[in-house]
Amino acid sequence: MELYKQVLRQTVTYRLFTSILANVNDFSETLGNITICGIKTIKAIFKGEMSSKELIEQCERFGISSLPITLSIVGMTTVIIVSQIAQEMVKQGGGNMVGALVSILMVRELGVIMSGFAIISMIGSSLASEIATMRVTEQIDALRTLKVNPFGYLFAPRVLAGMIMMPPVVIISSFIGVLMGALTSNLVSGLSYRAFFDSLWLGIFAKDLFICIAKAFCFGGAIALISCSFGYHAKGGAKGVGIATTGAVVWSFVAIVIIDMIFAIGFFF
Repeated sequence: MELYKQVLRQTVTYRLFTSILANVNDFSETLGNITICGIKTIKAIFKGEMSSKELIEQCERFGISSLPITLSIVGMTTVIIVSQIAQEMVKQGGGNMVGALVSILMVRELGVIMSGFAIISMIGSSLASEIATMRVTEQIDALRTLKVNPFGYLFAPRVLAGMIMMPPVVIISSFIGVLMGALTSNLVSGLSYRAFFDSLWLGIFAKDLFICIAKAFCFGGAIALISCSFGYHAKGGAKGVGIATTGAVVWSFVAIVIIDMIFAIGFFF
């Protein structure tokens, strides 16, 4: 029997099964940690266990500090896409719908998704590494010794700042994206600004703006919560900080894609 077990452990099927099982366990554990952190953070917010000064600082971090890179990414992405579709639409006689198409693209998807990617890359990674460093250097344990709730001191202001500041960042980014779309359309295809903006309103509805803001609200909270959770559960010194930061970025990317899919199915399917 022991020989049979040893032979079984050498097979590819066994190794594949154990690898899948380990990944499932890791996924379940990580999801559970994020959920528990989310519940404790919500309790801390409602109990008022956070500093208003820290909240303002984190809002500045999410909003003002991240705005230049966010606008750059959204603007350049718009130029790339519009430069490829505007000229073809004008050739096919659809020039009067370029503005509507760009507005739908920016408000529904591109503005919020690209803003989310920019926030993850710049803010989410820094949140994870910052809290992970505090964890491995035992600063979080020191907070507990001083009877300070780490979820009120660290999590609550960051998560709340993400939910507050992400919508205005997305709105500004979408606006800049539309302007870049108009400029690119004119330069690439010769489409007049008047024709672009006349059709712009055909693609924007109050429902789209509401969904865009709601999606940004969820994105901001999810990015901050996931990043803080990975940092909070880091272990193993400098290597653990790197692993936590990488995990936070990967899970944040996956999370906003899943949230975006849920919104798409719920409101546009």
